[in-house]
Amino acid sequence: GGRRHMRPISFSGMEDAITVQKPNGTHVSYHIFEESEIHLNRITPGSVQEWHYHTLIDECLLITKGVLTCRWLEDGAERTRKVREQEIVRVGSSVHTFANETEEDVEFVVFRFVPDGRDKRETIKNDKVVVDR
Repeated sequence: GGRRHMRPISFSGMEDAITVQKPNGTHVSYHIFEESEIHLNRITPGSVQEWHYHTLIDECLLITKGVLTCRWLEDGAERTRKVREQEIVRVGSSVHTFANETEEDVEFVVFRFVPDGRDKRETIKNDKVVVDR
């Protein structure tokens, strides 16, 4: 079978990440790839990110520890939801901010990519080729 777009397996550890400690109490380790980015985010108790939005990227958060407070603007009103471990937030182009209103660190993984508007669900679900070894 024709295996197109051959990409070798690769690994990215903390030594490969771009790690930033921001004044707002956010600690981020960015793993940046050609068509996507994954970063590990830890925000300390009482931390609040600035309100912002993204024009091109799609950003999904997977909460791995603690409770994250998500705020966003919708229909002219500010909405709030607390998200917990194993929950996912898909930000879209909303104006949003995240905060840690707890006494414990909150940790989450952020997946970022630039969508092209095509629905790729069937490709994603079916793109697995089993090989005999």
